[in-house]
Amino acid sequence: AAALQRLAKRQTTALLLVGHVTKEGMLAGPKVLEHLVDSVLTFEGDRFASHRLLRAVKNRFGATHELGLFEMQAQGLEEVSNPSELFLSETRASGVATIVACEGSRSLVVDLQALVNVTSYASPRRTATGIGTNRLHQILAVLEKHLGLPLSRFDCYLAVAGGLEVEEPAADLGVAAAVVASFRDLTLPPGTVLIGELGLGGQLRPVGQLELRLQEAARLGFRRAVVPRGSGLSALAAGLDLALLEADGVTEALVLALGDAVTDQK
Repeated sequence: AAALQRLAKRQTTALLLVGHVTKEGMLAGPKVLEHLVDSVLTFEGDRFASHRLLRAVKNRFGATHELGLFEMQAQGLEEVSNPSELFLSETRASGVATIVACEGSRSLVVDLQALVNVTSYASPRRTATGIGTNRLHQILAVLEKHLGLPLSRFDCYLAVAGGLEVEEPAADLGVAAAVVASFRDLTLPPGTVLIGELGLGGQLRPVGQLELRLQEAARLGFRRAVVPRGSGLSALAAGLDLALLEADGVTEALVLALGDAVTDQK
């Protein structure tokens, strides 16, 4: 690799090295290889999905948190110009909530799907695809504590549409809404997105890049956004023809999103 690097510098030409990733998600081979190069890019994708994600792990000439999205077509890989359309469902159902996730400067409107069902196991099952299981456990505990839902007697399955990985806490409120909607058999009103981080005390915390998220939601035709109180973006939302529903805590936010049935003691 060092010899190839010297050759590339001597001839002032670009050099691409292709490697593979271990089961742990790390680049195979010695770490010194990563230090030799200017950029390290990973090409990710679910074998059951047609889209592929290009991420920068290291980049000496730009940001490392940007995301490129491509889809495999008959002619080969094609850039996805409107990525949010890949992660949205055309039909609404109970247990589905919509969030706006940020990957660098790119905002993606994404559906979350939850299924809550009475368990037949001694310990209820908790499965999450696209969101960390520990995060799901934490949100379920907050809902059980502050909404009084007996989720400890129910299995809970959660998935991000399209196989996308969502790691940021801004998805917390969407996860909570999807779980409660499935538990209560409710359908989120059309055109509603949920954005916010949940604290352990049930409070709703502000998130970064909220302005970008609201602009993307409005561009795709969403007309209601449930967000933490104090965003200071009421004027922006009005200009976007977007109703901004602000809340202090998880219970208030879910009532705004799903209605009073959220707090039924059935």
